[in-house]
Amino acid sequence: MALSPSPQTVKILDRIKVAPPPGSVPTTSLPLTFFDLLWHLCCPMERLYFYQFPLLTPHYFFETLLPALKHSLSLTLQHFFPFAGSLVCPPSPAKPHILFSDGDSVPLTVAESAGDFQSLTVNHPQDVRELHRLVAELPPARVEEGGARVVPLMALQVTAFPNFGFSVGVTFCHVAADGRAFHHFMKSWASVCYKAKGSSSSSSGSSDQGRMFLDQESPFHGRDSIKIPTGLEQGLLMDFWSWASTTKEYVGPSNYQLITGKVRATFVLSHDQIKRLKSWVTNRLGDNGLELVHISTFVVTCALSWVCLVRSEEMEDGNINISESDKLDDDHNPYFFVFAADCRDRLQNPVPKTYFGNCLAFCMVSVTRKELLGANGIAAAAKAIGKKVKALERGVLEGAEKWMQDWKNVLEKYRFATVAGSPKLGIYETDFGWGRPKKSEVVHTDVSGKNALTLIKSYKLNNTMQRSRNCAVITLNHLYEQLMHSGNGAILRPENGKVPRHARNEHVSSST
Repeated sequence: MALSPSPQTVKILDRIKVAPPPGSVPTTSLPLTFFDLLWHLCCPMERLYFYQFPLLTPHYFFETLLPALKHSLSLTLQHFFPFAGSLVCPPSPAKPHILFSDGDSVPLTVAESAGDFQSLTVNHPQDVRELHRLVAELPPARVEEGGARVVPLMALQVTAFPNFGFSVGVTFCHVAADGRAFHHFMKSWASVCYKAKGSSSSSSGSSDQGRMFLDQESPFHGRDSIKIPTGLEQGLLMDFWSWASTTKEYVGPSNYQLITGKVRATFVLSHDQIKRLKSWVTNRLGDNGLELVHISTFVVTCALSWVCLVRSEEMEDGNINISESDKLDDDHNPYFFVFAADCRDRLQNPVPKTYFGNCLAFCMVSVTRKELLGANGIAAAAKAIGKKVKALERGVLEGAEKWMQDWKNVLEKYRFATVAGSPKLGIYETDFGWGRPKKSEVVHTDVSGKNALTLIKSYKLNNTMQRSRNCAVITLNHLYEQLMHSGNGAILRPENGKVPRHARNEHVSSST
């Protein structure tokens, strides 16, 4: 797909800093845990929320909407203060930690866009460069006297689309929080804003208001709740010290060479289609005498998406004709699928669900190329993913000492796909008072990965998968229609026999 040059449609209007109310949070140091250290090499996370609000005028934006967002953010940060702090990486043997001091803040960029709001929030293929202009870059790290490296943890951008709506773009370091913790913050901020913007005292700045308006439970910051076997952390610390002393600053989405030519689109699986897919996978495993495994919405949507990604990649490379994929020569090259699993209620000593930080297990499965591209590819993928999910019941830390080495090995030698997000995170519940998001996108996947998915549960529909990949959407569209009419895809065909088209508010895209 040839993409026309992307015009500069975003104008920066202001750059401000938002801090918790003065004196509301004492100086606090939080050591990184084993689960935090796993993410020290990860690129910054970036998520976009689009809100449709046709009554948005410049006056309303500056006099009402922006002050409400700023004030509620300040109140919320007193509970989620690590995001206003910094990651401090002292030289070995001192351990890295997150440090918050009174006066620390989150940078907030205020912008206006002349871009096409409707085009940015529908599901057809679109140039990813427009999305990247709606998220702020993290401030650069600095090195203090003594050699400690100090890394900011969050940056925000609010962009007005006059007469259409606005977007909230968030960039944060994964080392500070996982998906559950981050979305706890976002929904808390939205909750405070929703209630405080209608309060006559909303501009008073009282630090008590944050708790008064907070629908979500307060975050739990106690690191002592993370109990890890002795020895697991030391290897990661060695890697961390090496990174902190030698790694150059991450070149993020401002480097448009990384995303030029990339598009993303959104596809949808309805509740009925997911139900049929579960039934089909279960029957296919049984018909072939294979072990029945954990068959959930997550498992089957990941399996279907993984097969689509692999087939589209093979088609783009000219390796296969999709109609002849079951006639491949015997090929046992492994293809990998990587995902994370929340450990909060799976550890031997359970961690509170409101724990703020990282608490994710690293999960990786492989299926041979021949199996994935064959007639039973979706079932084979579901079996592998479901078996891994089931194995988490035996212990989420099984093989944890090799997680980083296994990941590096896959990165260097094999083809793989990853998944970000979860239908359980409730992303479309993030209502600041102007309605639920019309669309939410994970943006960093355009930079960080070639084959990636994002799973979201829509408040109107069901599970959506988002993926961005260079020119892959054309192939995926063709592949999706082929699957709808194949033996594999018949289970997804609607009752009227028509192939689902890309419709507003329905999406599946690709990236990570």
